[in-house]
Amino acid sequence: MTPQELSQKARQLVAEGAVLLDVRTPQEFQQGHPEAARNIPVQELPQRLKEVGPPGTSVVVYCAAGGRSAVAAQLLRSNGFPDVFDLRSVNNW
Repeated sequence: MTPQELSQKARQLVAEGAVLLDVRTPQEFQQGHPEAARNIPVQELPQRLKEVGPPGTSVVVYCAAGGRSAVAAQLLRSNGFPDVFDLRSVNNW
């Protein structure tokens, strides 16, 4: 998918109720993020899954470049969140 296609898909999913999850550090998050985003750093995600929502919640996840979001997407899928869209980079928003 092109960055534009990623953006369109992510925005559509969020408009339909998906949680927009930023897995960067709090410092990165403070430097700028989409208005609807929740910040749970990837290293804290295993302990904070309940903050994402109940299992089955649709999630759009991103980080700075795509590495951490890929890890987070896999973690979410293996913990009862089958509908995870990896936007990769915040710049794709």
